[in-house]
Amino acid sequence: MNYEELGLKCGLEIHQQLDTRKLFCKCKSIVHDENPDIFFTRKLRPVAGETGEIDQAAAHEMEKGKIMKYEACSTSSCLVEMDEEPPGQINEEAVEISLQIAKMLHMRIVDEIQVMRKTVIDGSNVGGFQRTALIAMDGFLETSKGKVAVPTLCLEEEAAKKIKEDEKAITYRLDRLGVPLVEIATDASMNDPEHAKETASLIGMILRSTKRVKRGIGTIRQDVNVSIKGSARVEIKGFQDLRNMPLVIDTEIRRLQKLEKHEPEVRKVNPDNTTSFLRPMPGAARMYPETDVLPFKVNLEKITVPKLLTEQVKELEKKWKINDDAAKELLDLDLVDQAESFIAKNKNLEPKYIVEVMLALPKEIKKRYKLDAEKLTEKEFSEVLLLINKEEVVREAAIELLASFLQGKSISEEAKKYAPINDKILLEEIKKIVQKNPGKPIGALMGIAMKELRGKVDGKKVNEFLNKLI
Repeated sequence: MNYEELGLKCGLEIHQQLDTRKLFCKCKSIVHDENPDIFFTRKLRPVAGETGEIDQAAAHEMEKGKIMKYEACSTSSCLVEMDEEPPGQINEEAVEISLQIAKMLHMRIVDEIQVMRKTVIDGSNVGGFQRTALIAMDGFLETSKGKVAVPTLCLEEEAAKKIKEDEKAITYRLDRLGVPLVEIATDASMNDPEHAKETASLIGMILRSTKRVKRGIGTIRQDVNVSIKGSARVEIKGFQDLRNMPLVIDTEIRRLQKLEKHEPEVRKVNPDNTTSFLRPMPGAARMYPETDVLPFKVNLEKITVPKLLTEQVKELEKKWKINDDAAKELLDLDLVDQAESFIAKNKNLEPKYIVEVMLALPKEIKKRYKLDAEKLTEKEFSEVLLLINKEEVVREAAIELLASFLQGKSISEEAKKYAPINDKILLEEIKKIVQKNPGKPIGALMGIAMKELRGKVDGKKVNEFLNKLI
């Protein structure tokens, strides 16, 4: 497609859950709480916003006339989530994280945070509104295709999650309701789908650099605003996988090309990368002040700006002589502190080897033994690395010992089977292998030796002896 000729305009809204307690109460932000013990129902209706008008998106939801059923767990929800008690003061830790992100995006931060109410009556907020607060404005992000403006950054409540829906009612779970959510909005300066994908990826990297955001499916969502010449703006909600973003945008452009004039609307992403109508586009009519929460004075003195993940990757590569992918994986899995601890305790092992044990061996165990390597904890890795560091077992035994633990065996007991063979015995064993396999190349002999002596010998030593013998 010729995006310039089409007049493509594309902007993003990124929503990221923060890893802290809920925004207006003391409840833990357990977003996958189970076994609900609280149940109640509501019927919601819209109210006029600050402009004196009822928002069209809210009116659209009211027309459905559905009853809202709610279920909650007392471990993650209180009377605030149920709209039976006024909210507490805004979570200062969530504010601090938001301010860090704002600084990383070069934004102008407000002097005082004023919480607003945003009318939402699809049932995802029990009170019929979402609390949201403007944190910063007028920022920017450097991309490969120039600066992308970031007009606003807001801190708001996450919505409840829909459990099921039928013709008469919608059921929501409240564990996720009230979790702090930072919303970052860009301008519409992205003029091709790949640029939109790159920008979303860079914002995600900045968010993860704080090490204070939630991780996993559903903890970050990307909405894309799209328009072409002659079309109204369409907001596409629900991107979970950035890889699909360019394809969805292209598919939506083709749909817009076939339309006459149309009203702005919100659409959702379908599994086949098409979109379908969700609701009319909301406007300013849905906003009005939150009178139950006092304004919050901003103090920037204690706000430190963390290093970007890209900088952290470079530092790890240089410090531990590991490659780019390994450094990224350590950061992505939040294993840097664990690696630091292992390296400090095992001075006889190179950092590169320790990182390989942490990252590569679990994948190999899953592939070779079909075992669930995710059950391995810091304790098991620490025990195996210490045995290797003391030369009580050879390096090749690491995978065997970790696998044996997953099979219900004791690492310390299994380690006795993998005590290193001394050089004299090893040389005799290799001579026997060479004699039994006349004419075979070193590579084949190496494979046979490592199979027969698996977990008891150092591969380098085997290779050295084979080269001497042949």
